[in-house]
Amino acid sequence: MSGQSLLVPGELSPHRSVPGSIRRPEYVGKPAPAPYTGPEVQDSDTIERMRIAGRIAAQAMEEAAKHIAPGVTTDELDRVAHEFMCDHGAYPSTLGYRGFPKSLCASVNEVICHGIPDSTVLRDGDIVNLDVTAYIHGVHGDNNATYLCGDVDEESRLLVERTRESLNRAIKAVKPGRQINIIGRVIESYAKRFGYGVVRDFTGHGINSSFHSGLIVPHYDSPHHTTVIKPGMTFTIEPMLTLGTHEYDMWEDGWTVVTKDRKRTAQFEHTLVVTENGAEILTLP
Repeated sequence: MSGQSLLVPGELSPHRSVPGSIRRPEYVGKPAPAPYTGPEVQDSDTIERMRIAGRIAAQAMEEAAKHIAPGVTTDELDRVAHEFMCDHGAYPSTLGYRGFPKSLCASVNEVICHGIPDSTVLRDGDIVNLDVTAYIHGVHGDNNATYLCGDVDEESRLLVERTRESLNRAIKAVKPGRQINIIGRVIESYAKRFGYGVVRDFTGHGINSSFHSGLIVPHYDSPHHTTVIKPGMTFTIEPMLTLGTHEYDMWEDGWTVVTKDRKRTAQFEHTLVVTENGAEILTLP
């Protein structure tokens, strides 16, 4: 694995503003979102609006990823995605969610998830996950991907490639009538072939008008998650695989989650809607 030094928190830039004409999610300015009480199965109008939100989120992530290079700060990536979403009439869902201060999550190397963009400078050989969610027309679209920065070592490159493949396999396993734990079973069985850890405490989730509806989508084989998959359900799958342990520590900021052994980790995510025959990806650019 790369001999890069471990990450430390950087400096935050000032709060980025969102035009007043853009609709805010209900949780902005509040300590927590209101509990979701609606259905997990969505109607066709909601799904069509989620296609729009998902496309904007995917395009914003793609635009930010174009700027990944040694010497670029994670805050600069946040600026690019923020401006893209605002320019397309969408609100960056993470901005103000439970107090999160930025418009995307940027998780570098040993950061599992929820890294806060700041003055951290990307280095040659880093891997960086961008997690972007857009809110428009009253619904969210959520996706993430892990990118290579410069010349990345083979072990890290394979981790990224195989984590993407684990998501692809999980999506193919989604079928109406199956229990939702089929998703984690597929991911964990694949990850075990390479000796990877599978993060357990951070999961996929239901998503619609709510950023996190309460539906849990584990990425490990859990006998307790037996919700039956139905057409029209909308949720994310977002496996986090590690080169070592699945256990983690959290920074004092209350957000940044790092592997306990500080080994590298990768993640990929799509928002899906269940169809009669499988699943449609809503977060395609």
